[in-house]
Amino acid sequence: MKALIINGSPRPQGVIAQALDTAADELRQAGADVDRIDVYREEFHACVGCMQCRTTAICSLPRDAAHTAGERIATADLLIVGTPTYWGGMSARLKMLFERLVPLFMGESALGIPQPRQKGKRALVIAACTTPWPFNLWMRQSRGAVQSLYEIFHTGGMKTHAIQLAGTRKEPGKLPDKKRGQIIRRMKKEIKIIDKHQ
Repeated sequence: MKALIINGSPRPQGVIAQALDTAADELRQAGADVDRIDVYREEFHACVGCMQCRTTAICSLPRDAAHTAGERIATADLLIVGTPTYWGGMSARLKMLFERLVPLFMGESALGIPQPRQKGKRALVIAACTTPWPFNLWMRQSRGAVQSLYEIFHTGGMKTHAIQLAGTRKEPGKLPDKKRGQIIRRMKKEIKIIDKHQ
């Protein structure tokens, strides 16, 4: 089993990084091949909206880390994406990456209807925000970040789950043990599901 972790946080030791490390440790213990991308350490250009990828199925910009990220996503059985919540959405750098990866996740029919290109694969979204529960849901904070990523993965045909880390201001820089346990349990489930179908 191949898993790809994408860290959408600029903080290398933050709550999102700790959550992703927890997921990676559990996957490695189960014998999974785990790869990782830290988007704030990668060099890639923003999408220019040229729309050429809709016909060529590949981004027309000069090759950079976004092309490489797409290739790594394409070979993964499980995609785990972590992001802090900024203005009710994913981090800007993470969004910039996924804007470049439209042709990886969707094609179009002759009528312009989206066609999934990652059908059958699985994804987990981990989103953190300072807004405490349940206001993180009511005010579309971590919930907004999850829904943005869900839209991408759902369009791609991926089965997606989410873990929301709310109220991170209470204990800054610390992943709560309860959430660590939730991530471990989710990884165990994902491993079982993927192993069953391989």
